[in-house]
Amino acid sequence: MNRPVGVIGAGTFGSTIASLISENKNVIIYSRNKSEIDNINNRVAHRGIIFNDRVKAIDNLKELAESCTLIFPVIPAESFRSVMKKIAPYITPLHIIIHATKGLDTLDFDINTLDESKYNLDIVKTMSTVITEECSTLRVGCIAGPNLAAEINNLNPTAAVIASEFQEVIEQGQAALASSRFFVFGSHDIQSAELAGAFKNVIAIGSGIIRGKGLGINMQSLLITRGLREIIHVGIALGSEGKAFLGTAGLGDLIATATSENSRNYNFGLRIAAGDSVEDIINTQEEVAEGIRTLKIIQFLLGKYNLQAPILESIYKIVFEGYDVERAIGRLMKFPFAPDVDFL
Repeated sequence: MNRPVGVIGAGTFGSTIASLISENKNVIIYSRNKSEIDNINNRVAHRGIIFNDRVKAIDNLKELAESCTLIFPVIPAESFRSVMKKIAPYITPLHIIIHATKGLDTLDFDINTLDESKYNLDIVKTMSTVITEECSTLRVGCIAGPNLAAEINNLNPTAAVIASEFQEVIEQGQAALASSRFFVFGSHDIQSAELAGAFKNVIAIGSGIIRGKGLGINMQSLLITRGLREIIHVGIALGSEGKAFLGTAGLGDLIATATSENSRNYNFGLRIAAGDSVEDIINTQEEVAEGIRTLKIIQFLLGKYNLQAPILESIYKIVFEGYDVERAIGRLMKFPFAPDVDFL
């Protein structure tokens, strides 16, 4: 209980998680970047945060694993499996790993060449599955919810969900993170929390496009609510409970990321609406917008399950095929009627 807590990744959200934990416990944060390590250890502002003396930065995964029983990986989905493979030799069944990565894994397959006619569904994995596949621990969990790092670092109050099959994981996560300004719920439905956290990024991109095109709050609200319906149906197809998408991990996170300019995915949509190319945005964004990758994975899943999801398909066409936004709106307006709520 008195051991430090490990955080893998010193990006914006990893740094925010480390700062939150440092209010309760000592923290060891891992980074590959020497200047980041020096700034953190010398109490120079990093990602807008000046860490207290409870935080130490290192570049050694072995040291982190041997020093910490509770570990929070906060790294992009694209590199998540490779990092788990690197730390795996030092992980034991005693470790608890709670990730904060809102994306999906596709094994070693290139998401740009995913074809539902060639690949099986089992190539798409949640991050908790990646952890148990690569490491010897079974006690895994995830963080989900409306957690815009800029607002947390401005000391604004918010909440999150620790989801895990194991009550001990939830309790350890709550003990590390909870404070007077950060409330932590618990959930045993980890799959739904992970899928909701990944899928909402796609709707945030669409919301940014609508906002950037000046199509109004009515249309933005419609896209968010009907987009939520579509990602719930994809989640149900993957075996999760639809109602879980309506809680803090789903709807709560969706509202935050689909309406705030502090959201990388929302900003990606704004820039698409302004005419920037996907490549230019990726090359100039400081950190990854996970929704870009997830959008390709969802397109694969829609084909594999033969699901109708006109909003998700339209967002994909706009982003990757240059489809005209006004034309996409016209197509959606003519789409056959469907029940307003058909997932409860």
